[in-house]
Amino acid sequence: MKMLRIFTISILTILISVNSYADTDGSIELSKKSQNTETTDCFEKINRGVFAFNQVVNDVVFEPLAKGYRKLPSPVRTGTSNALSNLSILLTLPNNILQGDILIAGKNSLRFVLNTTLGVLGIFDPASKVGLNEYQSEDFGQTLGRWGMGEGCYIVLPVLGPSTLRDTTGSIGNYLGGDAWYNITVRNDTRYFSNFDYYASKGMGGVDFIAKNLGALDNLEENSIDFYASVKSLYLQDRRKRILNTDEVIETFDDSDWEEIETQ
Repeated sequence: MKMLRIFTISILTILISVNSYADTDGSIELSKKSQNTETTDCFEKINRGVFAFNQVVNDVVFEPLAKGYRKLPSPVRTGTSNALSNLSILLTLPNNILQGDILIAGKNSLRFVLNTTLGVLGIFDPASKVGLNEYQSEDFGQTLGRWGMGEGCYIVLPVLGPSTLRDTTGSIGNYLGGDAWYNITVRNDTRYFSNFDYYASKGMGGVDFIAKNLGALDNLEENSIDFYASVKSLYLQDRRKRILNTDEVIETFDDSDWEEIETQ
């Protein structure tokens, strides 16, 4: 019965998201000019201070958790990663629609339904086995970029890490009703989920990312003359790549290395 209730809530959130943005024009074009401008580090001194603070938090909290997480059996880690990816579809769907990608929104909706039901809340990934394996997460920062909004100043957020003025502005959309997972856990009392479910999933997403890329991140830090500048460069390259939906590989890291470093 509880499974049925969760499934019902999931379907409702999809329908609400689609209905809310159904009148969005499907001919949105990306202004590539806005992607070619250099991002200004307006608050570099503050950013470097926050970056140093984040490194301490990472060393004391997240890295030990990630190392412990890596010791879990592979099926447990894979299932956790699958479930987190499935939850991210609730944020991706309205952004697919806002960007005019209606066909992709339909495929992602079907992917979410299959993995939430047959995949037991996303722990398993049956959708990929039937050809729905081209999922790319989207967020409001990417949508603003597709609409032609420039990146603005580079910002380093406490704990959350690299961002830009545009991406930070986009993340506010999560708290204004755009993120269905936030709506059914924090914003509204659905009786089946709590605030803890939302924040735990976000924290677990960070741990999962670090666990996947621990070696690569350590190597980058050890071999970078300026680790702060390296992280900034890679973050900005990855965001531009995601907005342009290009297959061009970023230097040093591939796309999967940065799959969680984004304001969600």
